[in-house]
Amino acid sequence: MRRSVFVFIVVVLVFFSVMLGAIIGGAYAYRRMENPVMPTAVVALATEAEPQTNTIAVSSTEISTTITNVVEMVEPAVVTVVGTIPGQRTFFGFMDEQQVSGSGFIISEDGYIITNNHVIEDVDSISVVLSDGTELSTFVVGTDAFADLAVLKAEGKMPGISVLGDSDLLKPGETVVAIGSPLGDFRNSVTAGVISATGRMLDTGRGYEMENLIQTDAAINSGNSGGPLVNLAGEVVGINTLVVRGNGASSASAEGLGFAIPSSTALLISEQIIENGYFARPYLGVQVQQITPNVAERYDLPIEWGAYVGKVGDNTPASRAGLQVGDIILRIGDKEINAETQFINALFAYQPGTDVQIEVLRGSARLEMPARLIEYRLP
Repeated sequence: MRRSVFVFIVVVLVFFSVMLGAIIGGAYAYRRMENPVMPTAVVALATEAEPQTNTIAVSSTEISTTITNVVEMVEPAVVTVVGTIPGQRTFFGFMDEQQVSGSGFIISEDGYIITNNHVIEDVDSISVVLSDGTELSTFVVGTDAFADLAVLKAEGKMPGISVLGDSDLLKPGETVVAIGSPLGDFRNSVTAGVISATGRMLDTGRGYEMENLIQTDAAINSGNSGGPLVNLAGEVVGINTLVVRGNGASSASAEGLGFAIPSSTALLISEQIIENGYFARPYLGVQVQQITPNVAERYDLPIEWGAYVGKVGDNTPASRAGLQVGDIILRIGDKEINAETQFINALFAYQPGTDVQIEVLRGSARLEMPARLIEYRLP
């Protein structure tokens, strides 16, 4: 009997122990199901796998750079020049009239515009198209074919005026911007580059050379002729005139060989054209290379400024005056060649027919030679 009671008590205790364990285990499992705890790596994967909303990020940040500011300053003064060449009878029959185009820029409120001579050469009617598309009637005031420059005058209100800078201060590597209308269709296109060199000379194929040109790698294409070459101060330092893609001696081609007329030359010529209606180009008959302090230091020259004579033409005022190759011109008349006055500026200060004294340095001796300037005429 006592053994039976003992067994009964043990069975009851085991039963209740099992039931209690089941209740506790069930409660724990239930809580785990309601608040599952997963390893960190699994949580991260689950988060990455969640579907994303289809949202495109859009920014309204306004980007402004030096070049964009320069373009905004100059663009209103840039124009597209449109001319009409009349029809003419040729060996092959009658040719219809042709439309030609180029670029230019406004230099005064009166409507004076600078462009290239070759843009308006042989045209019998001409107009300019402003940056906003307005077309203005225009006429030719005067030209200088030797420098490939022309001055036009447009009738109407001018939307902007270009400021001419000092091209004599340009240095290779300086950033510049070219603005023009390539092919006549892409009005006021902008290209950027650097000054590759200054003082370049190019044979025009017409019996004379263009002197003291600016070389740049800013893209210049057909229709850009006459447009401005601008520095980062927004000043016009050159007039885009031509591009060279080969030297003619071989089949090799080249890119980035654009050339522009210096603004200092354009200013001298345009001022005289506006005042007199024409430009009488004084001629001495020498080819020169500008001497600056850097050049003087490199070649150990005794002077800092001047014009080195590289060629003297036959039967010219220079040859008759006695100038020789190797002479350094220091002064023409009362115009001394220095940082403010280059050779071309000193020469253009006088009219053809003027008698001037030319001061030169030959070796260590300073000499003065009388010369009578003549008017240059195209061959």
